[in-house]
Amino acid sequence: MSERDEPSGAKSVESFRGDDLPFAADTGSLIALARVDQLQLLTRLFGNGLIPHAVHREAQIDSGRPGARRIAEALSAGWLRVVAPPDGAPVADLRRMVDAGEAEAMALCKHRQARLLVIDDAKGRKVAHRAGIPLVGVAGVLLAAKSKGLLGAVAPVLDDLIAVGYRLSHELVDGVRQRASE
Repeated sequence: MSERDEPSGAKSVESFRGDDLPFAADTGSLIALARVDQLQLLTRLFGNGLIPHAVHREAQIDSGRPGARRIAEALSAGWLRVVAPPDGAPVADLRRMVDAGEAEAMALCKHRQARLLVIDDAKGRKVAHRAGIPLVGVAGVLLAAKSKGLLGAVAPVLDDLIAVGYRLSHELVDGVRQRASE
């Protein structure tokens, strides 16, 4: 996994809840939140979500791998659904720059099937940002959850993420703690 960071100038997470469109998510962010038992923050903040087939494959839902069971539960509950990008979506073009899951998730956003992309991969974030796709990473999700009263503190979740091997830079962790007043 690559190092994450929230871009300056990213649209406020709170501004996405009112849109009726679901969110889209990439594999890494889903697995990270699932592994620390915080996947439900996505539906509580953004409503329903979509993952493309490539993300579903990458998450290895039936594998028993860490996080897979929580993602399967979200799919069973219906707030997370697997969908194909629409015909004519720029998946092939995006695939030249990012992996299949990221490309398909971005395509969902580009064709207005999803209002924002939950993604942490640094290269994927750059490509999405250049394409004008609204995005948020795990750090932004945690900050939004705290501001909405869904989390009492972000520091323990950051510690949990680091403990399960999710790479977060010291600068990002310090910045998130500072923004969260922790």
